[in-house]
Amino acid sequence: GERDSKEKERDNCMIRIQIKENEPLEKTLRRLRKICNNEGVTKGIKRSSYYEKPSEKRRRRQRERLKSIRMGTHMRRRGRNT
Repeated sequence: GERDSKEKERDNCMIRIQIKENEPLEKTLRRLRKICNNEGVTKGIKRSSYYEKPSEKRRRRQRERLKSIRMGTHMRRRGRNT
């Protein structure tokens, strides 16, 4: 359904990196890796490298949802105290 099309859309996005003038290749690759990690690309690839049962997928998504909620309330509390 709708969720599947969103996942496919996420898979089709491409990350582009502009190579800066006189920048070593190693540094460019490091920037690419950092962007991929921040975007969750590597996590998605590792996750899709093996079969995940639908019940496990639901549990994982629920854990991620709870984690983001906890992080959000944590950041809001820190913001008030500062």
